[in-house]
Amino acid sequence: MNLVNWPAVVVAGLSAFAVGGIWYSRPLFGNAWMKDSGLTEEQVKAGNKGKIFGFTALFSIIMSANLAMFLADAKTDLAWGVTAGFLAGIWTFGAIATHSLFELKSWRHIFINGGYSVVSLTLMGLILGAWR
Repeated sequence: MNLVNWPAVVVAGLSAFAVGGIWYSRPLFGNAWMKDSGLTEEQVKAGNKGKIFGFTALFSIIMSANLAMFLADAKTDLAWGVTAGFLAGIWTFGAIATHSLFELKSWRHIFINGGYSVVSLTLMGLILGAWR
């Protein structure tokens, strides 16, 4: 029996775009993230949007599919989906922090990027757990 809901995987993966659009907006963390990343607005605007958004969508869907595999149990519900998503976010926060420390990034930068990971994976878990 296939317990992975593939439409939910795609929606959960793409939900990272909604979170990222808000998270990295200027009113929230966008200005601080650009400053701590050493990027100017011109550099960000000059980036290859097709490459950036295309690979972001691909990797977000891969992350969602991976989380869905861990949640592929008939007992999975909304609460377990949210919990598993949050725990996956903590896991990725640790990886982001480790890499960022060696890159000499600020704690603010670590918490901006790591926080995005925690929030987006928690939302993915919510979607995957609820859409059974």
